[in-house]
Amino acid sequence: MPVPLTSARRDPGYKLGDESPGVPASVMERSCQATWPPSHRDRDTGRVNPRVESVTRQLREAGVAGEVRILEMQAHTAALAAEQLGIEVGAIANSLIFDADCAPLLVMTSGAHRVDTAKVAALLGIVTLRRADPDFVRRHTGQSIGGVAPIGHPEPIGTLVDIELARYAEVWAAAGHPSTVFPTTYAELLRITSGTAAEVGN
Repeated sequence: MPVPLTSARRDPGYKLGDESPGVPASVMERSCQATWPPSHRDRDTGRVNPRVESVTRQLREAGVAGEVRILEMQAHTAALAAEQLGIEVGAIANSLIFDADCAPLLVMTSGAHRVDTAKVAALLGIVTLRRADPDFVRRHTGQSIGGVAPIGHPEPIGTLVDIELARYAEVWAAAGHPSTVFPTTYAELLRITSGTAAEVGN
């Protein structure tokens, strides 16, 4: 069962309808210059990556316009992803999975933020919150740490979206593999994850 997020505070100055969920045309133009190959085959191995294919399909079904882009190197950290994209690290939307009293919790946080687990636990009214281990992450998302996408999981996962991401006109999130990302917006992340905006760190 997803972690209940009804107690999480929303940014009082933000309304979901205030922003268009679509990605700006300039973002699409840039992202299309180096998108994941049409066959979704890894450049080095030539093998189809089923996780990326699945995430790409679900992004399209969710109405996400931004194209999945493949990075030259795997980016297991926000800093590595930001460097390759030529953007501020804060515009990277990290997908962090936590073990929240034995239930999965996805926290979409700015790459410039560190999640305050005590604050988030108090926000949700739960006893314990800790970073999930690789097996827990793969079991609940079907993906590996460093490549967890906001969607495309076997079952819905309760999600918090860091309000710090609202500072950026565009943000980039993982697309199912550490070397794939896609452009989106704060509003769109809230929409496609059915997430709750919250202060999650500092």
